[in-house]
Amino acid sequence: MSSLPQILTKISYMGLPLLFAMVLHEYAHGWMAGKCGDPTAKLHGRLTINPLAHIDPFGTIILPLICLILPGSFLLGWAKPVPIDPRNMRQPRRDMALTAVAGPGMNLLLAVASALFLALLLTIGPTFSHQSATDVEESGSVAASMFLRPLAEMARFSIIINVLLALFNLLPIPPLDGGRILTALLPSKPAMALARLEPYGMLILVGLIVFDKELHVIHTITGTFTSSVSTTLFKAAEQLLRGVTE
Repeated sequence: MSSLPQILTKISYMGLPLLFAMVLHEYAHGWMAGKCGDPTAKLHGRLTINPLAHIDPFGTIILPLICLILPGSFLLGWAKPVPIDPRNMRQPRRDMALTAVAGPGMNLLLAVASALFLALLLTIGPTFSHQSATDVEESGSVAASMFLRPLAEMARFSIIINVLLALFNLLPIPPLDGGRILTALLPSKPAMALARLEPYGMLILVGLIVFDKELHVIHTITGTFTSSVSTTLFKAAEQLLRGVTE
């Protein structure tokens, strides 16, 4: 188990990026639903970026803390789902697909923004990210130690967290966004069959997590895919900023 200082350091770097990633994910669902004619999220006071309106005590606070404390666990969490009523939408199947894709889309936008921000920080202080806190302090770079370094760590975690949430939510299992997108795109009969899985969706996810050593589905998403996409985004951001500054 990680030591208390390590856990607190992780929480300080990951807490805000994780909270914003989950809150803005749900906000994006509500915003897109509103654009498609459904005002339910707004009427319930959920079309807001105020975290208090979106926090689920277990999914937003308790479970992420457990994941941070337990060694070898991957980060998992969620915010309170935004209420949506497809009956208010102009074209329910199409609009439900757009509403579902808005959440992962927001996470990818946040990942891109975080990658650009991190690349910008590293152009300001290209060496501090590779130094320990002691080395930075001994080098006399107090600003890097107290300001740039924490911001860079939060940006780095923000890239990973948002990519992870986007990929995980795109799994084609209702009630995840990927399942709802697929339900909206399939012909009527297959769509109805997939929709009937929604009450059992969380059980399927738990099964995938429990048997991941054999199936390697969750590990592939949280490890291989997340790392590859995060690295690609950051390298692209670096090249873009390098092209702008040259």
